[in-house]
Amino acid sequence: MRWLRPLTDAVSTLTYPLHLDEIAALIDPRFSSKQPRARVTEVVAEGPRSATVRFRPAPGWQQHQAGQWVRVGVEIDGVRHWRSYSLSTAPGQDPAITVTDIGRVSGALVRQVRPGDILYLDPPQGEFVLPEHPRPLLMITGGSGVTPVIAMLRTLAARRPDTDVVVLHTARTRADALFVDELDALAESAPGVRHVLWLSGESGRLDLTSVATPDRLCPDWRDRATYVCGPEGLVADAERLWASEGAGEHLTIERFSVSRVAGPPGSGGVATFTRSDREVRVDGATPLLEAGEAAGVPLPSGCRMGICRTCLTKLDVGRVRDLTTGEVHGEPGDLIRTCVSAAAGDVHLDA
Repeated sequence: MRWLRPLTDAVSTLTYPLHLDEIAALIDPRFSSKQPRARVTEVVAEGPRSATVRFRPAPGWQQHQAGQWVRVGVEIDGVRHWRSYSLSTAPGQDPAITVTDIGRVSGALVRQVRPGDILYLDPPQGEFVLPEHPRPLLMITGGSGVTPVIAMLRTLAARRPDTDVVVLHTARTRADALFVDELDALAESAPGVRHVLWLSGESGRLDLTSVATPDRLCPDWRDRATYVCGPEGLVADAERLWASEGAGEHLTIERFSVSRVAGPPGSGGVATFTRSDREVRVDGATPLLEAGEAAGVPLPSGCRMGICRTCLTKLDVGRVRDLTTGEVHGEPGDLIRTCVSAAAGDVHLDA
């Protein structure tokens, strides 16, 4: 698709003052040579606070792998906001995201988006995908962390009916558990699938700080390819336990959030976004990405956890604090991760 942009620019010289994108959008609003778009085809409620949003991208959009995520742009009050969501459909199907109503963008997707609306997309990304060759699997998920796993299970059900997989999902109540009926039905229809629903409201928090619970629920867990996705506490406990048992090489994790280190009281400064000609005073705990967005600066973003590096922005002046480690660093010209960097004094960013 690299040829598309030069071609549309060439044709647009013949249609000036209208760009080819503007003409094509009159026929199909999904079309754009600059930014992939999709039309919402269905919004399905998934419990009291969640919904699955199905959409059809414009031709040429890269097909996803089960378990990957995608950046989705939503127009709210005339401003485009971007967030990252795991895709919940199997490859080959129209993509969908399953969203819980937490935060402004997710709330808009759950409560306001309707069929026919246009979403903005980036290509699918992520390494939280099925192993290349069949092997026994263990999926441990918490809350909406089941979303990429349901895409994997739907793929396995269609392509590998002999799969051997244990799904351990934790939620506060059964009503809070996404896809619980589908998981139960899959376990009943596929002899190699076992679904264990752990209700923390009844049994307390799923304990992965010792081998006791994994040994009881899945005795051969050390030998399975294990995928863990959910709250940071769940993921961190699994990471430590698998490493201590010498099974870390079998573990693949997906984080929805990261722990942050608070800066010293009174730290922070004035953040200047030079190309946008905006200044904002920020404290030492607010990511520069969030500060810029609040000031109306169109900063790039992706996972918002410092993992994907989509948010890299050049630091012109000053130093920043890494909110995941507490380290203060930065030299003029450095590319910083704005989603996990706070001002350590006055800073200027090339944005």
